[in-house]
Amino acid sequence: MTNPSSLYSGVADMPVRERQRLIAIIDDDEDVRQAIRDLMRALGFAAEVFSSAEDFLRSSHAGRAACLIADVNMPGMSGLDLCHHLSEGGRAIPTILITAYPTADLRSLALAAGAVRFLTKPFLEADLIEGVQVALGQDRS
Repeated sequence: MTNPSSLYSGVADMPVRERQRLIAIIDDDEDVRQAIRDLMRALGFAAEVFSSAEDFLRSSHAGRAACLIADVNMPGMSGLDLCHHLSEGGRAIPTILITAYPTADLRSLALAAGAVRFLTKPFLEADLIEGVQVALGQDRS
């Protein structure tokens, strides 16, 4: 079995305090949530999962998340809507938006809303990890 840290050598170079900041994973698909959480934890990141944007916003973790990985298409508030909501409330969190239904317009909207990455499912683990590193580098909390 491959050592998860070898998936992206830059993670091992990150200070432990960087890897312990919270990554919130928001997706209505349980398998996707758990797979991303397991990957993040295997790499030494602190990670919590939420089945909806509303669940995340109601949680005690909303105020301390350093990075979001959110699905675009979810019942209720979408990942894109979540980005707007947080920005409008003065609490923009570096976000990686993921979707199985990409369009050029959606990509443009996501990046304009401040997403640090826009990934199409299925995506490479290395692309997600690189996005997390970028996101954590932007968060100064």
